[in-house]
Amino acid sequence: MKQTLLRYLPNIITSLRLAAVPPVALLLWFGEYDSALFVFAFAGVSDGVDGYLARRFQWESHWGAVMDPLADKLLMVTTAAVLVFKGLLPLWLFVLIMGRDVMLVGGAGLYRWWFGPFDVQPSVLGKISTFIQILLILSLLVHVATGLMSDEQIRFMIWMCAAATILSGAHYLFVWVRKAINE
Repeated sequence: MKQTLLRYLPNIITSLRLAAVPPVALLLWFGEYDSALFVFAFAGVSDGVDGYLARRFQWESHWGAVMDPLADKLLMVTTAAVLVFKGLLPLWLFVLIMGRDVMLVGGAGLYRWWFGPFDVQPSVLGKISTFIQILLILSLLVHVATGLMSDEQIRFMIWMCAAATILSGAHYLFVWVRKAINE
């Protein structure tokens, strides 16, 4: 019985990450950057913990496979949107990141419609891009909460994030076009 209940632990942790999205947004909105940093960092750590538990103990579920990346994306998009509104993250970078994501989802949909199912696996560049996006958000939160990072470091992170986003988007586009041509 105890083992059966434990298998839901990764899903509970994912649910907590989903539940963290509104508090992070509100804390940012009201300028409580240190608290927002804490909740965001908790959510980030929870992503690693739920994934580890699911893989280590074979507690994977369809719900978790869908909701885990959705929780991550919702946390990132919401946090980035509030940071843009507060003038802490450039709008052009937010548009670039969202444009890449829309291209990925739209491309996958079009490919499925024209050619059928396509198992999209995250690329190394895609994972690097996501990591740098998370690192940028975390760096911005550290910057506004503690002042430990300089404006130059933040600008460097912004440009690194832009480059990684463009490279990963171009890579995904190349892979899909090549696969479509070979169909």
